[in-house]
Amino acid sequence: MPTADEPGPDALRRKLVAAIDDWRAELFAPVDPAVRAAMLTIPREVFVPGIPLADAYDEHSAVVTKRDAHGIAISSVSAPSIVAMMLTQLDVRPGHRVLEIGSGGYNAALLRELVGPDGRVTSADVDPDVVERARRCLAAIGCTDVEVVQADGEFGVPDGAPYDRIVVTVEAADTPPAWVAQLVDGGRLVVPLRLCGLTRSVAFDRVGRTLVSRGYELCGFVRMRGAGERRELRVSLDGDDVYLVLDDGQHADAAALRTALRRPRVERPTGVVVGPEEPYVEHLDLWLATTLRGFCLLTASERAVERGLAYPTWAGGGTPAITRGGTFAYRSWRRQAAGGAELSVLAHGPDAAELAEEFAEPHRVWGRDRRTAPPARIVVHPAGTPDAELPAGFVLDRPHTRTVISWPDAG
Repeated sequence: MPTADEPGPDALRRKLVAAIDDWRAELFAPVDPAVRAAMLTIPREVFVPGIPLADAYDEHSAVVTKRDAHGIAISSVSAPSIVAMMLTQLDVRPGHRVLEIGSGGYNAALLRELVGPDGRVTSADVDPDVVERARRCLAAIGCTDVEVVQADGEFGVPDGAPYDRIVVTVEAADTPPAWVAQLVDGGRLVVPLRLCGLTRSVAFDRVGRTLVSRGYELCGFVRMRGAGERRELRVSLDGDDVYLVLDDGQHADAAALRTALRRPRVERPTGVVVGPEEPYVEHLDLWLATTLRGFCLLTASERAVERGLAYPTWAGGGTPAITRGGTFAYRSWRRQAAGGAELSVLAHGPDAAELAEEFAEPHRVWGRDRRTAPPARIVVHPAGTPDAELPAGFVLDRPHTRTVISWPDAG
């Protein structure tokens, strides 16, 4: 319970919605008014018990609710800012039938508000503990008409199909056929989709047998479990402190790259200066991933930065990189006295100077020609679709799909 000097839940909900509005006002699409209203109604603290009330209503705070034997998060209640973003992408309307894949309770409660008395919400999770927890939390707020089922999200929930909307709240590396089959034609799927190692919350509309993107935003989620689980390959350069993350089908000479890390670094400035809140990475990183051979991600811990081993764009997260044999290059940055930061490239290995320049140049091209260009168009086709039937663009092949990522002319 809040003390006399602390704001109560109602005040914190109003503060939360205002904070999300402010965060999105300058750079992103505004939050759907219906989503705002639902967030003002549903008590998030019920779904994240045991944490301070103020933390429950921190707009950027995701709460881990279960970890595996290795301490890796396998279930969480997403940050309110991400929830608001994805539900706005989903464009839920009263009367809709909605399937949520990956349960936590809070998102399902918001969906129930959005669909109204004539709609229906089904929430599925592969983990029985997560299912039981979601049921218990929903019952605690009197939300007893959400169907929470234990099911492998790879196969959807056919008993409730077809759905007008499907939202996936775990990172997926592919879009299985069941999701398309259980979605009405013209319906919308929102999924945190892993594309070349990068995760974007993509809003897709079903158009016949294909999914066509209507926009995407940067996000991060726990990985999908069950039949659809697909882990990336990690190549250690210094234990768990520095490593490369490779996507399906990529290979790297781990021993040579570990040696390269110990060689003197080469730096190349790009001349591209970005502001502290500029959402450039959503499009820039995906453009790099779909136009450069050997694209991957470098992760360096704060300890690695303190030891001087690596200086990525940010510690602990994936920074865009490329590899060539025993050489690798990755993006870094330098603070500017006038504010913001200049993007730069650091490289290690026998061909460091050449690879640093190769990686720096597309950043310059982006800053000069593509900074305000339209975002990518992402179209998902069934696996087996002949090349002749695919649009022009970068093709990402997965077991279930052939995803084409294309970039409109900069104009």
